[in-house]
Amino acid sequence: MSEDASSLQLRRIMRPDDANIMGNIHGGTILKIIEEAGCVVCTRHCNFDDEEHCLAALVRVEKAEFLCPVFIGEVAHACAEIIFTSEHSLEVQVKVIAENILTGTKRLVNKAVLWYVPISLQNIDKIMNVPLIQYSSAELEEEGRKRYEAQKVRRLETKTAVEDVVADPPISEPHTVGASQSNLVQLIGPGDCSLHDFANGGVIMKLMDEVAGIVAARHCNTKIVTGSVQELNFRRKIKKGSVVTVSGRLTFVSTCSLEIEVLVDATILMEAKEVKYRAASGFFIYICLGKDNKPQPAPPLKVQGEEEQRRFEEGKARYQLNKARREAEKQKLHK
Repeated sequence: MSEDASSLQLRRIMRPDDANIMGNIHGGTILKIIEEAGCVVCTRHCNFDDEEHCLAALVRVEKAEFLCPVFIGEVAHACAEIIFTSEHSLEVQVKVIAENILTGTKRLVNKAVLWYVPISLQNIDKIMNVPLIQYSSAELEEEGRKRYEAQKVRRLETKTAVEDVVADPPISEPHTVGASQSNLVQLIGPGDCSLHDFANGGVIMKLMDEVAGIVAARHCNTKIVTGSVQELNFRRKIKKGSVVTVSGRLTFVSTCSLEIEVLVDATILMEAKEVKYRAASGFFIYICLGKDNKPQPAPPLKVQGEEEQRRFEEGKARYQLNKARREAEKQKLHK
């Protein structure tokens, strides 16, 4: 663990029960580790007041990139660093390094940017103030402020766009949205929760990744792997004892990649009247693989109806924007 209060490193060996059916470490397992590292570094940073303690809660995953797979027996090093603070939120960058403990070789396997807010342990509706970090330059602080304002705008833009209910899919022809659409229902138990008795963000992300993986596998009927996570927003807390319904549906398919929208609805059971609400939403990008584990063309998506066409065009715009960003980052690295 680093001595710097704004950074931290967690280590964990990968075991067989962390792997997916392909034999690689499950993408949801890596997301859970990333979230744990972010939660710890933010909670530690924000507990400066001995009179009222707090716990950092995940509110948004800006992006999470899966660069290469992690294997059973390797040690995952999750390196988390706070890179921006506002009055009530923290931006955290997490990098995951996989280490082969037999050879000592290491490689960068994941990168993610997440946002947290500190919530009082005495009053779960109270968001605490965040101690500001020191920046090495005014330029870095200004870049962080721009990212903060941009994510606020994007959160507002997507808030109303994901309120629709995902209906049970009808019997559909292959490679349509309905043919691969999937739902998962799970009760949130004590082991899924934080000290507040609300579901950990990493637990929910793991469920979301599992559903997205089922959608991708059904559509491709071949090997698939998580490529990235885009704009995952946590909108409301999920209380212990709630039932969550995680729904996944295809929105866009490019040559080798698939964009899957995943929605999380929570139902509070132990109330006088059952209350159901949208708790989280996000987009998962999966890559279609061939027998040689290299990207191969995915079956084209058969779009049906105006609503599916609208989501397809929005997904295409996100795909083109992310492609342009990746190209810009590559050019910046080569300069």
